[in-house]
Amino acid sequence: MAPTPATPQEAVRPLEVARPLPVGERPADADTALGQRTAPWLAAALSMGAYCLALTLYGSYPFGPRSRAVNDLGNQFVPFHARLWDLLHGTTSGDLFFNWSSGYGVPFLADFFTYLMNPFSWLVGLFPRPLADLPVFLVTLFSIGLGAALMTVFLGRLRPGSGVLRALLSVGYGLCAWVLNDGFADPMWMWGLVALPLTGIAADWCLRRTRWVAGTLLVALAWAGNFYTAAMATLAMALVLAVRLLTAAAMPWRARLRALARAASMALTGVLLAAPVLTVTLAASRAAQPAPAVSYDDRPSPLGQWAQLLPGGHPGTPVPNISIGVLGLLLVAAFPFVRAVPLRVRAGWCVLAAGVAASFVQEPTILLWHGFALPNGSPYRAAFVLSGILVMISWLALAHRPRPRELAAGAVAVALLAWLGRDQGALGTDTWILVAGGGVPAFLGLAALGRSRTARTRAAALAALTGTVLLGSAYTALSVTAARGAIAWFQPKITFSGPSLAAREGLLARADWPRSRTDPGPHEFANNDPLLIGGEGGSYYSSFAPAATARTLRGLGGGWYMRGRHTLSFEDPVGRALMGVGSYLSPVPEDRAVFTPHPALPAPLLTVRDTLPRPFGEETVFARQERVLGAAVYEVPALTPSAGEAPLRDRDGWLLPGARRAGAGAGGGGPKAAGAKGGGADSGVPDGDGAVGAGTTFTGRCTPGRTALWYAPWFSGEVSGLGGRTTGAGGRDVTANPLRVLGRVPADGTVAVRFTGRGRQHLPERAIGCLSGHRLTAAVHALRARGPAELTAAGHRLTARLRPGSRGSAVLALPAVPGWGCSVDGGPLHAPYAFGGLLAVPLGQGATRLSCSYLPPGLHTGLAAGGAAALALAGVAARGTTRGRWRLRLTTPRRTHHDKPTDL
Repeated sequence: MAPTPATPQEAVRPLEVARPLPVGERPADADTALGQRTAPWLAAALSMGAYCLALTLYGSYPFGPRSRAVNDLGNQFVPFHARLWDLLHGTTSGDLFFNWSSGYGVPFLADFFTYLMNPFSWLVGLFPRPLADLPVFLVTLFSIGLGAALMTVFLGRLRPGSGVLRALLSVGYGLCAWVLNDGFADPMWMWGLVALPLTGIAADWCLRRTRWVAGTLLVALAWAGNFYTAAMATLAMALVLAVRLLTAAAMPWRARLRALARAASMALTGVLLAAPVLTVTLAASRAAQPAPAVSYDDRPSPLGQWAQLLPGGHPGTPVPNISIGVLGLLLVAAFPFVRAVPLRVRAGWCVLAAGVAASFVQEPTILLWHGFALPNGSPYRAAFVLSGILVMISWLALAHRPRPRELAAGAVAVALLAWLGRDQGALGTDTWILVAGGGVPAFLGLAALGRSRTARTRAAALAALTGTVLLGSAYTALSVTAARGAIAWFQPKITFSGPSLAAREGLLARADWPRSRTDPGPHEFANNDPLLIGGEGGSYYSSFAPAATARTLRGLGGGWYMRGRHTLSFEDPVGRALMGVGSYLSPVPEDRAVFTPHPALPAPLLTVRDTLPRPFGEETVFARQERVLGAAVYEVPALTPSAGEAPLRDRDGWLLPGARRAGAGAGGGGPKAAGAKGGGADSGVPDGDGAVGAGTTFTGRCTPGRTALWYAPWFSGEVSGLGGRTTGAGGRDVTANPLRVLGRVPADGTVAVRFTGRGRQHLPERAIGCLSGHRLTAAVHALRARGPAELTAAGHRLTARLRPGSRGSAVLALPAVPGWGCSVDGGPLHAPYAFGGLLAVPLGQGATRLSCSYLPPGLHTGLAAGGAAALALAGVAARGTTRGRWRLRLTTPRRTHHDKPTDL
């Protein structure tokens, strides 16, 4: 039977006609079948198997007792996946729009789009909640496997060739140094490993003028899974497409421009399909508390950057992690010498790799890679795209069958790089073992493969290379993991263990939402304890922490880290009462495994006020709390220095001198900086330079029997007096101390407090307040008397049936974040206003019912843009289907009664 004629779209001339293989070098039929069908599976199996083998040897979870929950993995991703589990099983009061548990009520959709849109994240619903660590691990593992599999497919589109060899090179991509050093702790970023080959396949279809609809869907999938890394992948693949077009042989310029236009339209439509992800997160980012100021001042040396091509090391300072293993490195080094590759192709790809590498260490291009904002942490989050480009170069070298002398030139270049970089901190014994122990077998295997004349010889060479890649990749992952585990600040968090599970049971036993909150208290297990163990607290750590939330909580006496991107629960009685905290857990000092439950006196979640007082003058935190509470409950004594080092009078307080070492800087930061990538002022972690002074004692007078509290948000040092001792870890304005209890005022009414600072410290003039427990109780009972008759708070809605005669304003114990709309007695929705930072709704002269709902800003715009893109996509698909049917009618001959059916 004659073959079916190719359609015009299928009959596209390839960009470069591969030279035919000699008879003795053609792959066996089995290898060809493997390359077409099972090579992606082989790449996935080898990369995931090597990673699991490394973790098993190291004893890391889930193959051993060592926890993986380091840095943001424990502080953000495990708690957020626990939250996703609650959503999937209907065991939480919030929904995708709003999170009632964290920050005393914060938006959630931007968090979901950013942290939980990797499709593998949704596997968490298939496991018991206490095993949420396991599906979080699977997100990383399966992303490695899928990324390696898709890269295998893309390499075949880049240039045809052996499926086994493509799979082996793709293992180097799946376990590149970026994955082992950066991506492993941020499962959301791991989707970037998938997005790069996805967008590459879509771009290749643009070159061949086929599958525009399918390519658009691939782009949309890449951007929906994680828009941050997808933007990096799209930019990188745009550069790859440009190189392929510029170096293509015998391709008319009109065809090149049409391919570019096709790619641009595909990318734009695909991004618009994922528009809700972008518009919601952009709006949330604009409303978020700004990150600590960062600058790019520590550029690595060229040699230090080149040394990252060598596998097995863990750099002590931030550098682009780009290693792809010894096999890939050997071929990349040999690529400039492979004469079978046209000179224009070699030049184009070498310039591309060098240009991308240079762009990682220039601030303007760093901003371009990271969405025009310097990251708070490593500025080299886009390094995986260079690893992918290096893998492409290695395949182009291997697909052109490099000769032994060309491979030898590459081996010499690798050896020279290792020797020149021998003093770099990232290189150690493990690197030399990998270069020598993996490089020699890789060189011999490639040389044997090039000279093989029989299928048996070729199979033996492939088996040797496969073993080398598997063992080398496993050893690389093991060495990097072990080196990272030796770093002091990289200690894992307590996620799902005996103490945290016991704390969760204690919270569930006292749950009383929405009549009152059950607060996990100061974070101990992770920076998102309310998501991890339950309850409704103030702790919240996210890139989208609303500025309104951070400012409100700190203004009322709450603490924060990361300049407010990590808020903390209140630790004082008035703050807890204002936010409706009915019970809370308090950690026992120096014993993280023991928690003590405490009852508290909460005001209702919604209170009705006849009039709301306005702010006055330079308010202290005590005055702000009283204004929101609606009652005077504090004495704020004037403080007088009475002993110790003499302080200097400052504009709004005191300046404590403190002893200082030569060249020491001011101490700053707290020991639990949320999600910090390292020490220093920007992370909120004390740098250890500020020396502890002798201290200054201040004295004031209060009514005996009252509770003394201290508030010095930026103070770093020790505060002692009245039988109490606490530590401040403030650092302007990255880390803020909360309002804390000091002790009970003695019978003589003298309040003597000693402040012992680390270095020069500022102390507010009104740093001490004395709380009357009786007045606080009376104020709370007065608020309860005017609370709602019925209150429901679930999903992203709050509904209250008010008591008769309710007028004035309703104040909700909820930070006034943008997106809320409230209706009184079924009237139209109106945006509430802020009272002391809390949500307030005018009730007029009388109201019986209040209903509020939250809508994420940017959602309507994103849905409209996504809907328009979907219509355009459907139109193109329908047009293509119609044209295909007409073409089929024109090319299909009519059958007559003389024709007989033929067995196909």
